[in-house]
Amino acid sequence: MTFEAGTPSADVLADDHLLAAWLAETAGRRLLEVRAEGLEGKALKDAGDLAAHDLLMELVAAHRPEDGVLSEEGKDSEQRLTQDRVWIIDPLDGTREFSEPPRDDWAVHVALWERTSDGAGDLTAGAVAQPALGETFHTGRPPVVPASTSDRPRIAVSRSRPPAFVEALATELGADLVPMGSAGVKMMSVVRDLTDAYVHAGGQYEWDSAAPVAVARAAGLFTSRVDGTPLEYNQKDVYLPDVIVCRPELADRILAFIETHGTGA
Repeated sequence: MTFEAGTPSADVLADDHLLAAWLAETAGRRLLEVRAEGLEGKALKDAGDLAAHDLLMELVAAHRPEDGVLSEEGKDSEQRLTQDRVWIIDPLDGTREFSEPPRDDWAVHVALWERTSDGAGDLTAGAVAQPALGETFHTGRPPVVPASTSDRPRIAVSRSRPPAFVEALATELGADLVPMGSAGVKMMSVVRDLTDAYVHAGGQYEWDSAAPVAVARAAGLFTSRVDGTPLEYNQKDVYLPDVIVCRPELADRILAFIETHGTGA
């Protein structure tokens, strides 16, 4: 099937928040098409990664040609370090889950980093599309996080390898562990009141968390490194191994536990 990306409306083109959402949704639709082509296993994973990456590179080049790009599937260039605007993209977050239809716990991440007046920089827009769920969460219309519907805190964890320190943290908080797929889906699970926290220290890169962190911040959630320091993006070394996204009322207890017990990472 030939995919026609179409042209975003003038309103979308004029607004980075809406453009991020449109980019994520458009790549998500392409991934659903790839998933319907009958491929399996590694062939499906590779086809999805390539199709989403190529499409997003084409669309960013067409609609924000002066901006830099950092993509999981692309070749990194230090030129982005001198640019004032850089799109940080994960074309397919949760490749394993994508390759296991009908799982819906995979995502597309699109975030925008902009240099600030002090020469540093921060995330200014972001979108996380969950195409199989039919949902896109973005900073142009920040999600409203509902009051928790659980009597006990819930912590999102990997469905295959939950870290031991998170199990100990859950015991400390009296929390339940909720296994699920991609990093972005875990962070959006806090936005959606499926969980109350995501705490990770097992190794990630900027594209794993940039878009979900932008959306989580816009929704009023707490975000930081596991030592409580800010998450920084568009760095020379794109390895960003740990992250906390949680309801604000849990932040102090989580940070205090990690300060005392560490993460074992």
